[in-house]
Parts: sequence; structure tokens; C-alpha cells
Amino acid sequence: METKEILQALPSLSISDRLKIAESALQLVLQEKHSLTKDEQKCQFTLAAMTVIADYAPGSELDIFSDLQGEDFCHYPDEDFDNSGN
Repeated sequence: METKEILQALPSLSISDRLKIAESALQLVLQEKHSLTKDEQKCQFTLAAMTVIADYAPGSELDIFSDLQGEDFCHYPDEDFDNSGN
């Protein structure tokens, strides 16, 4: 079966069957991960980093909160929580 066929079949399966498939797929990924050499792991991490680097580039969706960096987001100027019991 091709990946496209598997993905198309998933919605017609029960939740239980989808969870079984997800669990089996995760088990296979973990087995493969543990069988990789250090160089192969490094290569996988490098590929993963290259895949997501655009997501963290300036102007990307994941970068929108960087404008808040350094701001005190827990400060509430209208309320004095330190003296709330007095």
C-alpha cells in the first residue's frame, strides 16, 4: 500500500483501529531510532532542523511572539496583587 492510500483509508476506520495504526507506526519509528548510529542520528537531526528552519525565520507564524520578548507580561498595572489581602 502507498502512503497516499493509507492516509485516504484512515477516516473510514474506527478510532480504535486508527489508534492501533498510530501505535504501531510509533513503535516502528522508535525501533528504527534506537538502531541508528550516532552519525545517522546526527544526520536525522540535521535534516529535521533544516526542515523547520523556515518556520522560525523572521516574519513567520512562529516568530510573532518574538516582539514581546523582554516585556513583563505578568505585570498588571491596575491591580496590586502584593497587597490584595489588606
